[in-house]
Amino acid sequence: MKKFLNLLRKEIKELITVQLIVSLAFTIVLFYFIGNIARSEMSKVQGVKDVSVLDLDQSDLSGEILRNLAFANFRINLLDVNNKDMAIDKVRKENLSLLLVIPSGFADSVSNFQPKEIETYVFVRSFSVGSSINSELVNQIIVSINNYLSDNILKNKVPDISPSILKNPIKNRSFIVVKDKVAEGSISDVNNFVTSQTIFIPIILMMILVYSSQMVLSAIAMEKQDKTLETLLTVPISRNHIVIAKMLASGLVGLVSAGIYMIGFRFYMGGFMGNISTSGQVSEVIEKLNLRFTPNTYIFLGISLFLAILCALALATILGVLSEDLRSAQSASLPLVFLVLIPYFLTMFSDLNTLSLPLKIIVLAIPFTYPFLASQNLILGNYSIVIYGILYMLFVFVVLVFIAGRIFSTDKVLTMKLRFGRKVR
Repeated sequence: MKKFLNLLRKEIKELITVQLIVSLAFTIVLFYFIGNIARSEMSKVQGVKDVSVLDLDQSDLSGEILRNLAFANFRINLLDVNNKDMAIDKVRKENLSLLLVIPSGFADSVSNFQPKEIETYVFVRSFSVGSSINSELVNQIIVSINNYLSDNILKNKVPDISPSILKNPIKNRSFIVVKDKVAEGSISDVNNFVTSQTIFIPIILMMILVYSSQMVLSAIAMEKQDKTLETLLTVPISRNHIVIAKMLASGLVGLVSAGIYMIGFRFYMGGFMGNISTSGQVSEVIEKLNLRFTPNTYIFLGISLFLAILCALALATILGVLSEDLRSAQSASLPLVFLVLIPYFLTMFSDLNTLSLPLKIIVLAIPFTYPFLASQNLILGNYSIVIYGILYMLFVFVVLVFIAGRIFSTDKVLTMKLRFGRKVR
């Protein structure tokens, strides 16, 4: 046992390098920086918005429109100019973004049901993500004005009936059904909550699978290239222990890296999605539908993730043995990367049940499919496919370890090679 622990310690020391530490630190700082920028831009949409207004009508109706905009969280900047061209020039010089022009005679035209057009100007100074916020502000302005005008007209024409009843004569109650549980609520709110809880799992899983497997694959290829593998095989320790130590060391380093990536990605996604609250009605719906992770679901998810990592490392060990040097190891990692990416994209953008039978069989034959399916199926209470995936990945892992052990138990581990893009002479 002591020899195995020394071997494991040696493998971990070889994997943890200055470059690895710097790259992980840079990643979390980058994610944190991008997340803060995104959060700042999103807060502009939700906060007070500035809009410059040229009111050429100066009527009670235009005044009501401005007060309505102020109520809708717009900061009004009235322009003291005589025409539209002067207003555009002034807004441009003051480096503002939005201009609203209310034409002369607007109130009279509305009362005659022939309203004149209100003009909105968006001043584009870049094509960044933040600049697209201006178009959202314009839409909010138009919606606010239309709501006010339609309510005002309906109040005058039909004073005994609420405008909301006239505009929305059909009422709708939305219900969400999850198995035998039913709750009244918005499916978009529930989707937002579930997405906020599960979206980082497949992304981090993909990163750790690719990252960990490339580490063990490159480590074995470097040992073959530097002839240190021959020395390691002469050490009085079981070769199966050598295989297990390499996989376990890569898995531990990969798990630590995944934890760091997860923290950074939380900052990143928090900037775009915000902190989705589950208070009030949304929280009540989530509780009724039982759409929360429980200790049991975390256990099943952890087992599924761990077995997926072990399968990737076992396959990477075999590919590393077949690699002649570090360059060929990089080419040998492509099949493993594809096996991870295929289920990653399919499970993220499509429903497995809607796939054709041949494609569904192919996807389910890939062991890395099941941890991608685990998070959403566990939160929905579909344990059968998760348990089946755990048993299948365990079987695949045992087979791969058996193959790797057989290779390491002979001298073929030093002579087996796959030459990519080369002709064998």
